[in-house]
Amino acid sequence: MNSLRRGNQWHHTWMLEATTSPQKVPVAGADTDVASSPVPVNPALAAEAKIARIAVTVFPLLVVAAGVLGFLLPGAFKPLSPSVPYLLGIIMFCMGLTLTPADFASVAKRPWAVVLGIVAHYVIMPGAGWLIARALNLEPELAVGLILVGCAPSGTASNVMAFLAKGDVALSVAVASVSTLIAPIVTPLLVLILAGSYLQIDAGGMVLDIVKTVLLPVIAGLLARLFLKKLIAKALPALPWASAVVISLIVAIVVAGSANKIVAAGGIVFLAVVLHNGFGLGLGYLAGRLGRLDDKARRALAFEVGMQNSGLAATLATAHFTPLAALPSAVFSVWHNVSGAAVAAWLARRPLKDA
Repeated sequence: MNSLRRGNQWHHTWMLEATTSPQKVPVAGADTDVASSPVPVNPALAAEAKIARIAVTVFPLLVVAAGVLGFLLPGAFKPLSPSVPYLLGIIMFCMGLTLTPADFASVAKRPWAVVLGIVAHYVIMPGAGWLIARALNLEPELAVGLILVGCAPSGTASNVMAFLAKGDVALSVAVASVSTLIAPIVTPLLVLILAGSYLQIDAGGMVLDIVKTVLLPVIAGLLARLFLKKLIAKALPALPWASAVVISLIVAIVVAGSANKIVAAGGIVFLAVVLHNGFGLGLGYLAGRLGRLDDKARRALAFEVGMQNSGLAATLATAHFTPLAALPSAVFSVWHNVSGAAVAAWLARRPLKDA
C-alpha cells in the first residue's frame, strides 16, 4: 500500500550499501587484482538487508490475514475508518525518514531514466485502470476506485522488490520519491480527467488531502532524518515492520468498510486488480526496454510502475466517494505485494541480460 514506497522507501540507503558494486580481491600468484566478488561494505548493513528480505516475505501474509480479519470482523475495524488518513501519514513519515540528499542527487545524475520512469508510471497505470474499468463494465464506484489506484504514486514496497530482484535500487528510489512529491498535483488531475465521467470529482479537496497525508509527513520525515541522524539510524531497522503492521491495519479497515459487498463484487474486483497490476509490471519493464535502459533499470521500472500507493488511494476513496470505491485499493494492497514478491523472486534467479 503502499504500499512500503514506498512508501516507506524501506531503507534504500542500506540496500545500496549492502549490495555494493564488486570490489577487487587479490588472487595469489596474479600480477593484478583480477578476481572480484560482491562484498558488503558493512556487515550490519547486510544484516539489515536480510531483515528486509524476511519482512517482504512475511508482509504479504500479514496483509492477507488483515484482509480476512476485516471481512470476518467488520464491526471491530469499521469504526476505525476515520483513522486511515493518520495511519497513512505515519507510513509516509517513515518514508521521509529513509530519504537522503543523495537520493535527490541521483535524479540530476540520470534525468532521462527518472523522467521515463515517472512518465511510464503516470501514463501506464492510470490508462490501464481506465481501460480495464471500461472493458469489465465496472459499476461507477468500482471504476473510480480502480482508476484512483492507477493514478496514485509508486507503492511503498517497490524499492525493496527492486532490491530483491537485483534491479537498480537507486533508480527505483528516485522514481518513487519524485512520483510521491508530485502526486498532490498529478493524481487529482488524472482522476478528474479519467474518472470524471463516472462520479463528481473534488480535485481541489484531493490536492489538500494528499498534501496533508503524503507531502507534509514525507517532508517532516526528511527533516527529522537530517537533524536527528543518530536517533533515526537506530530506528531504521524497525521501519519495514512498522510499515507492514500499519498497512495491514489500513487493509483491515478498508475491507471492513465494504465487507457486505465483497461477496457480490469481490470476483470482478480481483480480476480487475490482477489485470491492472500485471499490465503495470509487464509494461513497466517494456518501457525501460524501449527507453534503452539496462536490465537492472528495467527491473526497477517494472516495480515502480506496477506497484501503487494503494493506501493513499484507499484514503482518498474513503474520504471522497464510498466504501465500495475503496475496495479495489484494498484488494490491490494484498495482491501487488504477493505478485511483487513472486516476480522479484523469479527475476532474482534470472541472470542480468547485460552482465
